[in-house]
Amino acid sequence: MTVIPNSSISAQLAALPSLPMDDLWALWDQHFPRRPSHRNRHYVESRLAYRIQEKAYGALPTNIRKMLVEAGAKHSKIKTAAGRSTQTLLMPGTTLIREWDERQHRVTVTPDGLYELNGQVFKSLSAAARHITGTQWNGPKFFGLRDGKGAQQ
Repeated sequence: MTVIPNSSISAQLAALPSLPMDDLWALWDQHFPRRPSHRNRHYVESRLAYRIQEKAYGALPTNIRKMLVEAGAKHSKIKTAAGRSTQTLLMPGTTLIREWDERQHRVTVTPDGLYELNGQVFKSLSAAARHITGTQWNGPKFFGLRDGKGAQQ
């Protein structure tokens, strides 16, 4: 493995992008009890980088963590239309799963508020739903975020 446990933290972090996925997974297994459900390389690298720093320098204090979550929600590019009675805030990394036409489709919210499906990025959930079904859909409704989780196929 390229990452040497006794090397500096910055060297360990710098090595992550060049590691083969097998080595990243071996490192993941050293730091976490189970693997994530999604296999996005960027996600795996960023979680490992955070965990390596957390072990070396300690976790963020609770008050700082809370402040960051609140600031993230306040300044998020992920917005819902104004005037809706219930606001759905989808944090980056959220994965929505929908079965359609006997296939399971996973849409992941990106850090910039877009939606990724099988490597393709969409500006809205409705665009992702349209791509999946070939017909016009209300994306939040299709993915079960609103009443009436999608009609029968």
